[in-house]
Amino acid sequence: IKDAQGNIQGGPVYYITTAFKGAFGKFLAGFFAIAIILALGFFGCMVQSNSIGSTFQTAFGVPSWVVGIVLVVICAVIFLGGVQRLAAVTEKLVPVMAVIFLVGGLVVLVVRIQVLPATFGLIFKYAFAPNAIIGGSLGYALKMAVSQGVKRGLFSNEAGMGSTPHAHAMAKVKHPHEQGVVAMTGVFIDTFVVLTMTALVVISTLYAENGILSGGAAEGVSKANMAQLAFGTVLGSRAGSMFVAVCLLFFAFSTILSWNFFGRLNVSWLLGEKAVGVYSVLAIGFIFLGSCLSNDLVWELADLFNQLMVLPNVLALVTLGGLVAAACRRK
Repeated sequence: IKDAQGNIQGGPVYYITTAFKGAFGKFLAGFFAIAIILALGFFGCMVQSNSIGSTFQTAFGVPSWVVGIVLVVICAVIFLGGVQRLAAVTEKLVPVMAVIFLVGGLVVLVVRIQVLPATFGLIFKYAFAPNAIIGGSLGYALKMAVSQGVKRGLFSNEAGMGSTPHAHAMAKVKHPHEQGVVAMTGVFIDTFVVLTMTALVVISTLYAENGILSGGAAEGVSKANMAQLAFGTVLGSRAGSMFVAVCLLFFAFSTILSWNFFGRLNVSWLLGEKAVGVYSVLAIGFIFLGSCLSNDLVWELADLFNQLMVLPNVLALVTLGGLVAAACRRK
């Protein structure tokens, strides 16, 4: 829709109230708005700052809380001062960093090409026998495997969560179907290209033949530094850590900017424009808090509220399926 100033506004709160009229639609839209403010605007940004802080501490020896302070200052300038230039520069650098990351991943895979068949073998082995690595009964292992897969998949590509529609709604295209294709392409690139590359790098260097962890767990290895260790096996320990840290800085920082923006739109819809300033200050506090807390805690908080976003959004998507199909046919 167009607001009073002529700006395009869109996202789940608008199509939820289109799918469901009356009080029920307003309730679902309000529920979604609260969930996304908490999930992305607060807890999701905690995960990003936590990841930046932990990788920089590993690569450069800078305490994560110091990194948190730097992030807070930069984000405060952007969130409260409305500085768009830095955000625009970051937006342009992210695709470049993605290409650099993929090239780095290809270098690692070329070096470890002899163990790639074993790498794929490990993926399929533990996909169909997860209890061998997770432990416990087969039912419990399958539950854990699927649960973790869904959580990480949601956090990574956000498909079905209702976050990226805020950005897609503002795109200038001749037909909505075109932007829908762009949205799906983004999920494909993120999941099937970037994440598959990362998984192959990690498994081929750490778990496959002669990998660091092929003989058992190693001290000091966690999900926070696993990618750094993986790239370090080929690029050199320090260079690998620095490579991942710098790439992650741009990926995570750009995500903080976009997620804060999505939260801002929902705060404005839910409470009015006057509440945006308070939201921005709270968001900055959560960014710093994320750099100080344990890795597991911030992930658990983000996972919980990510799932709450999905419920009202998917209900609306299913209800509006006929409308989407009709738009596709008109294309």
